[in-house]
Amino acid sequence: QVQLVESGGGLVQAGGSLRLSCAASGGTFRTYNMAWFRQTPGKERAFVAGISWSDGNTIYADSVKGRFTISRVNAKNTLYLQMNSLKPEDTAIYYCATDPRGAFRRETYYYRDWGQGTQVTVSS
Repeated sequence: QVQLVESGGGLVQAGGSLRLSCAASGGTFRTYNMAWFRQTPGKERAFVAGISWSDGNTIYADSVKGRFTISRVNAKNTLYLQMNSLKPEDTAIYYCATDPRGAFRRETYYYRDWGQGTQVTVSS
């Protein structure tokens, strides 16, 4: 099992930027695909972005493509999400998660370890 702790959330105006971090411990972070998800009240957790462990390949939800960038620093056991040009509809709790089986998919089913989440609020 891997412990994940997200940070970096907050309140920002539309058009602004935030960088989320996800610190991992207790496992072999460098061999896991990783992803960011987000969730708003009453809705299912939705895929935002993913990054592979082997070649750094990335995938994004259409709604964030071109605005968000996922990255990782294996030496620091840390995952990042750079969010630019934020919109009010990006308001959500953001979670990081591990994909130890290497599925590299968008469904929550494939993810094992989850952080507690960090709140991002974008005001109009």
